[in-house]
This record gives sequence, structure tokens and C-alpha cells, in this order.
Amino acid sequence: MSKKNTKYIFVTGGVTSSLGKGIVSASLGLLLKSRGFNVTIQKLDPYINIDPGTLNPYEHGECYVTEDGAETDLDLGHYERYLDAPTSQNNNVTTGKIYQTVIEKERKGDFLGKTVQVIPHITNEIKRRIKILSKQNYDIIITEIGGTVGDIESLPYIETVRQLKWELGENNSMVIHLTLLPYLASSGELKTKPSQHSVRQLMESGIMADVLVCRTEHKIPKDQRAKLAQFCNVPLDNVIECKDLETIYEVPMYLQKQNFDEVVLKELDLKSDKEADLKEWKSFLKKFQNPKKSIEIALVGKYISLQDSYISIAEAFKHAGAGLETEVKIRWVYSGDITEENIKSTLKGVDGILIAPGFGDRGIEGKVLTAKYARENKTPMLGICLGMQIMTIEFARNVLGYTKANSMEFDPSTEHCVISLMEEQKNVVDKGGTMRLGAWKCSVKSGSKLFDIYGSKNISERHRHRYEFNSDYLNEFEKNGFLATGTNPETGLVEALEMPEHPFYVGVQYHPEYKSTVATPHPLFKAFIEACEKK
Repeated sequence: MSKKNTKYIFVTGGVTSSLGKGIVSASLGLLLKSRGFNVTIQKLDPYINIDPGTLNPYEHGECYVTEDGAETDLDLGHYERYLDAPTSQNNNVTTGKIYQTVIEKERKGDFLGKTVQVIPHITNEIKRRIKILSKQNYDIIITEIGGTVGDIESLPYIETVRQLKWELGENNSMVIHLTLLPYLASSGELKTKPSQHSVRQLMESGIMADVLVCRTEHKIPKDQRAKLAQFCNVPLDNVIECKDLETIYEVPMYLQKQNFDEVVLKELDLKSDKEADLKEWKSFLKKFQNPKKSIEIALVGKYISLQDSYISIAEAFKHAGAGLETEVKIRWVYSGDITEENIKSTLKGVDGILIAPGFGDRGIEGKVLTAKYARENKTPMLGICLGMQIMTIEFARNVLGYTKANSMEFDPSTEHCVISLMEEQKNVVDKGGTMRLGAWKCSVKSGSKLFDIYGSKNISERHRHRYEFNSDYLNEFEKNGFLATGTNPETGLVEALEMPEHPFYVGVQYHPEYKSTVATPHPLFKAFIEACEKK
């Protein structure tokens, strides 16, 4: 335990997955932060992958990257967007990481010949990971446990919570259980039975829920609330309704109206004279829900059938759009469907185009056609990571005349390899955690569009990629009007390209969307939206 006597909140889920534990955790974090507490949120994920870095986005949605280069669950994006504070590799723990650490210790002989078991070795390692963050002097650590109570893979985490509640003592920890109240249209009522069973399952593991948060399509009648309190062993005030809302950004206020933060502070025996001040949050929400203008941007990608694959980009548009009182409608376009014959009709009427990040060669030619369309038609375009690489390939083919130009990722034998691997990447065998990851510095050229956007010569942005712009071609690119206006000061690697003669044709090798929050929308997204409005 730290000097500060850190308090712990554990958030579990029951009945079904995808109930919004991440949003509830982030909303609670925001409420507690606004009352003067130093709060962080971590996610415990029950899958055996070391991190989501090698997962297809269709499996788990977007892979979010922290400042220190950890590839993490997309919920960490929500935590940062709500708390306006960075997370780190310690904020995302997976079963894979836990077992890897324990097995490595066993191989070194650290357990002195003991039989290595789930209890105490695995649970001790989970405990250690939960407590690491307390060294940073947080008042409150919210720990979201992925999966659903009753899942085999969640059991070690639930057992660890049981042990910790006992070890930490009275009022130093609490459990918030998020559950579902299904609505039966045939009888016209909400049913509490699944929630009762879920709480009972939690009790069978030795844990009493202190607060029940109920996801529901309808308001919970008083008698149903009383029934839940009685059968789930929680005070009536600790049954919190979490109704389906228009936007996730309404959730903090909805929970605050039910004194959620007050209930939590009472359980943890914490006092605050400061009321939750959500003035800025409410101002953002008002602008977001009452825009004065509207634009449509085509998001061209290969994972668009699961929009969670690009969740940080979609949210960054909301943050920047609200600041400009502009509604940003996204037209989701699957790049694999784009052909020379249909590109005009596919992109007809859009005010701007974003070419999304990604890996692999599926749908690449559709993206190249999109870059050509935006360049020739003077349509504002932002290319992110792979998006910038696509703009590079298109320019090399159609302006420089290298018709076979490509990336080494898609055609290793191409004679004009405008996107290549760095030397240190060429012998990498492991796929996980081996890319250029996390925050890297970028020097911005004075007088460029990028400099106008950031207002600074020195910036830092997060990366997640393996392939780089091939600087052998830089002179040719610049002579023909595609300028490198952002470079890494240590390596000289190109970080950003732009076309001064175009209203907005900017490609960045980094991921600006990771740094956009409600309180601080990203300037690159704001500038892009402004360019789209002018069109």
C-alpha cells in the first residue's frame, strides 16, 4: 500500500458482455476527479494474448496505444478521453501477461521448488499488477474486470478481488457490479431474475456487490428497484439505473443525478467538500447535441463492418466537431469495394475523406484510388498511418510515373519501394510489441500547414507501425510538390507529408486520434474539419 492509503474500486459485469463497464468506469472516474480526487482506471482482460496488438480488429475492436508504447484494450481510450490524463502499460493487464510472468519466474527457480498453482501464484501476480499503480500516489484506483462473472477465464480475477477485499480491510475497497435488466415486450416488464442470479454467482465466489448498476432500456419502477436491493443485498440507494442514452457522453450526468459518486465515496469512507463540477463537460455536450453546421466525411478503411475498429477516430471527430459546433457525419466506406468505375458515385457529395490505418494488402488498391480522387478533385483529405503510406504510393505512381511503386508490406519485390522497412525491423520474427510504438518526437517545418495547425516546431505523437517512408525518394517528392513537413529529430524519418497547393492534403505517420479527449480536442482533426467546411 502507498503512503496515501489508496482506495480500490472493482467493476465486474454479469448476465452478458458488452454492457459498458468501460463507460461506467470512465464516467465514475470523471465524477470522482471533478470532486478533487486523483483517479486512474485499469483494465484486467481475461484473454491469453499478451496484448491485443496481434488481434484482428474484428475480434476485439481497435487496439489503443499509450504514451509509453503499450498496445492495449480500446477501453483505455475511453479512460483517457474522459479523464483527460494518459494511461500506461500498467493500466492494461491480460491473463497472457500474468501467466508469462509467473512461468518466467518458475523457469528461473524463483519459487524455490514450490508447486506453482493458480492460488497463490497467479492470484499474487494479479494482486501485484493491481497494486503497481498505487505507487504513483493515486487516491482511487478503479479496476475494470473484463468478461462476465461465471466465465472460466475470469475466475482467477474474481478470486483475487475476494482476497484483496479481505486484505485491504473495511472501507478501503468496494465492488460495483454491472448487470442487465432485460425487457420482455410480451409481458411489458423489466426482469430482475438474471441480475439476481449474477449477484448470487458473485456471492458463491465470496464477493458481495456493494453497488448494483443496472443497464436497462426503460426506467426501473420503484418496486423493481426495491426487489433488486432486497435480493441482491445492497441498500436501495446503491441500486443505480443506467438507461440507454443517445450518446455515451451523457452517462456521467445521468449517474450523477442518482448520486453515484456520493454513494461510492460513502462506501469508501471518503469525504469531499467539492461538488462534482462538470461545467466544461456539459458545455461540450450542449455543443455536440446542438450543432450549427453539418459536414460528411468518408472514412475509407477495411474493417468498417465493425465500427469499434476505428473508435478513437470517430470520437476525435466528435470532440473536434463539438468545439466548432459542427456535426461530423461519417460515411463508412469499405475500401475493397472501390473501383475506378464506382469511385465517383461512392464518394459523391462528401466534404472530406479520411484514409484509415490498418495492416495487410486487402482493400489497398481501393485506398490508392481514393487518394488519387482526393488529390485530383481538391477534396480535403487526411491520411493516418497506412493512410499516409497510401498517399505516398499513389503520388509515386501517378505523379512521379513509377507505375509499379508500392510498399514492401504489399510487394516485397517492387522496384520502387517508396515505403520500406527500417534496418532494425528486417530481422524481426515476433509480431507482437515489435513495431514503432508509443510517443515519438516530431520536428515541424516553419511556414507549413502542419506548423499552423500545431503552433509549434516540436510536437510528440503516438505511433503504431512497422513500415516507413523511404527517404531515398524524398527529393523527388518535394520537387513535385509533396513536402515532408514533419520529421523525427533523431532518426530523420518522415512523420508527415503535405501538399501546399491543395486545400488540405495531409498524411501523418502517427495516430493523432489517440491523443484527442473531450477537454482537449486534437488540433489536426479541428483543422481538417475546418477545411471540409470551407469546401
